[in-house]
Amino acid sequence: MKKIGLIFKETSEKQIKNRLKDSGSFFLIGYSSISGPDLTLLRLSLKNVDANLFVVKNSVVKRALKSCGHDLLLPKVEGPCAMVFSSEEPVSTTKALYEFFRRNENLKLLCGFMKDKVLEKADIVELAKLPSKDALRAKLVMLLNSPISRLAMALNANLRKLVVCLEQIKNKKSK
Repeated sequence: MKKIGLIFKETSEKQIKNRLKDSGSFFLIGYSSISGPDLTLLRLSLKNVDANLFVVKNSVVKRALKSCGHDLLLPKVEGPCAMVFSSEEPVSTTKALYEFFRRNENLKLLCGFMKDKVLEKADIVELAKLPSKDALRAKLVMLLNSPISRLAMALNANLRKLVVCLEQIKNKKSK
């Protein structure tokens, strides 16, 4: 019969492996000096962007990372670490992490992984400073719409000039 601790470790390792396979990106953070209520606030802010914070023992994280082929991240796992899994948009997850990092200096952004690329702390900060996906879409729509708007304004300007010219001719003949 297996001990409860061993069953818990095996279950945690399976969950991490599944999340590593399902999510396109994940981040490792250090949370050594963060209070419980602050950690709850971090979880809530991550939940708002469809990301999950997963706290587990380092030995379990290392086994899961090694079995999934993320050997480059193994040296980063030291001290109390947590994993943040992003389900859809990693930029919004990095924004939430960065905002919490700015308010609480005890959080350490250790590293991340996104689409077969290891992200260092500087990369995570750069991603956090990018505009959101919706803002980028709005800019693209404005850029695509701009030539059409300019053409319409140019055509209207010529019509306006014609109307003003005809109005002046009418006024001149009526005098």
